[in-house]
Amino acid sequence: MRGNLASLAHTVANATAELVWPTRCVSCNMPGELLCDSCRASMPWIAQRWACPSCGAPFGWLTCTACEGGWESRACVCALGFEQISSQMVACLKDRSELRLASVNAAAMATALDEASSWPALDGRTRFSPNEVDALCFVPVTAQAYARRGFDHMELVCKELAPLIDVPLYDVLIRTSADDQRTLDRGEREQNLRGTIDLADDVCGMRLLLADDVVTTGASMREAARVLLERGAREVTCCALTRVW
Repeated sequence: MRGNLASLAHTVANATAELVWPTRCVSCNMPGELLCDSCRASMPWIAQRWACPSCGAPFGWLTCTACEGGWESRACVCALGFEQISSQMVACLKDRSELRLASVNAAAMATALDEASSWPALDGRTRFSPNEVDALCFVPVTAQAYARRGFDHMELVCKELAPLIDVPLYDVLIRTSADDQRTLDRGEREQNLRGTIDLADDVCGMRLLLADDVVTTGASMREAARVLLERGAREVTCCALTRVW
């Protein structure tokens, strides 16, 4: 009885909230859904066939100037180019606390990973296979960002992503204080992150899928991958929702 009442109260609260603050598209502000039909149809998907297998940059499959000869990870899969729609999918989740976007962003990443499973990485194997990954982990926010927001946006996304790709979640990375990356250039980003990522548990021998929301220069991904490999991870494959290009 108590459970039924709680469920009813939750339903009524959600219905009331929808009447007062109706759901709107995060890109065009059209009422109805978090992403309206028009914006879903206009999402800037990266064709995995033509993407750089090392850093995920669009159209970098033949000659990529973005990763300068390769990253520490064996492959990187990015779902969307960083444009109006995808940038709002990122910002509205982590800066405006629209937590329902976690499942939307996870679905986009799962779609890209599924497509990438048909194309080779530099080592000749497919860029992603759930059978060749032991666990999913993510680049964490700093303690300051967590205190400000009250959540880690990539933790929320990865909790949704893990069952979609049938890979267990392993919350193993720890991030100490670092400046906001958005104001820094490539060299400053690398210096800013050096020594700021640590591990909470053992990763020896593990094949890991490392997730983040935005890849710009790749400094965060590369530092996290470097630490994982230095601590004994067998290999690291990266995935991200968006790629700045």
